Amino acid sequence: MIRSQQSRFAAAGLLLFLLLAAGALAQVTDKPPANAADNLPRVWLEGPGLSGEALQADIAFVRFVTDRAQAQVIVTVEPTRVLFAGRGEYEKTRAEYPLGPEPNEPPDRFRTRLVQTLRLGLLRYASKSPAAGLLSVSLLDAVKPTSVVDPWNFWVFSVSGNTFVNGEKSYAMSNLFGSFSANRVTPDWKLRMSAGLSLSRNRYTLEDYDYTSDSHSTSFSGLAVKSLGDHWSAGVILEFQRSTYANTRWGVNPRPAIEYDVFPYAESTKRQFRFLYTIGPTFIRYDEPTIYDKTRESLLGQSLTAALEFKQPWGALSADLTGSHYFHDLSKYRVELSAEVSIRLFKGFNVNFEGSGSRVHDQLNLAKGGATLEEVLLQRKQLATGYSYSFQAGFSYSFGSIFSNIINPRFGSGNGGFSMNISM
Repeated sequence: MIRSQQSRFAAAGLLLFLLLAAGALAQVTDKPPANAADNLPRVWLEGPGLSGEALQADIAFVRFVTDRAQAQVIVTVEPTRVLFAGRGEYEKTRAEYPLGPEPNEPPDRFRTRLVQTLRLGLLRYASKSPAAGLLSVSLLDAVKPTSVVDPWNFWVFSVSGNTFVNGEKSYAMSNLFGSFSANRVTPDWKLRMSAGLSLSRNRYTLEDYDYTSDSHSTSFSGLAVKSLGDHWSAGVILEFQRSTYANTRWGVNPRPAIEYDVFPYAESTKRQFRFLYTIGPTFIRYDEPTIYDKTRESLLGQSLTAALEFKQPWGALSADLTGSHYFHDLSKYRVELSAEVSIRLFKGFNVNFEGSGSRVHDQLNLAKGGATLEEVLLQRKQLATGYSYSFQAGFSYSFGSIFSNIINPRFGSGNGGFSMNISM
């Protein structure tokens, strides 16, 4: 009898122990430590049109940050691959995953593949973090997606237009602007077209003075580029212009072009050093006879551009140097230099500088009749010059949370911060 009671007490004690252990295990599983988020790897994502905010909900075992300097993992998305580079305690952990486009792949399908690739690459960092014990890995028998044909064939179109009217008793101004663009970008081809229209009228009425000034411009540009490997590409550029300011009734400039990048194009999100050469004719007809007594011309010219771009943890640097001339007279040339620098001085604080300068000796379009005082003051006609320049300096400062783990699309995606610019 005594042994039977002891057996029942032992069984009850064992059952109570198992219930308490199960409850403790459930509590640990359902309620991770309050500081679990602090232990997740901090990730900086860079790539054209990509944002960590949009991917945070799909990849919850890392934290996407808004400050590159705070990141422990740098992820670079390139056209054909994704690169993972660790920093600090993850410095020795690097990886590369392929990311080639699929034929007729819709944007949603590409995003799904990108998220899956990012998960695979970032998992190795999360597995080495203090939060590794919270991870759970499973194998999904995914159903193969049905092949979907993009009805737009990767074309993206944009149309814009606006108008502005302002006036008072002695003054009235009206402006009308419109533009259209069509772009198609794939790893093998880049096709871009854009057109714009601008109309402007100013009227002044003072006692015995009445003056009305009209100006208009129309432009079109087209570009077709074929990839020829990791460093080379070739294409055609077409430009059309009509401008009262430039004394141009119409001008057409078709040019074949070839480009070489010292660095592979796949590294374009980090560095570029490109040389672009173009050569071709310009057919132009003027509104008024030029200073060379020309009403129309057919010219042949060439240009060479060197473009340098770097993106580093300390900031970004870009510079472009372009030289061009006409073959019929080598003294008719132009040299243009532009540069932009963004320097990160400390967390969230950047100083920005932007400037350009040109040496101008190719103004074949200047009107022989010159410009009236009103046209000069209103900048209605182009004037002779030997140079031009511009400069801008400013700074930006952003502060607050470095994490982007909540998505809320309401009222757009405005960013907070403070900035100031000084133009000269």
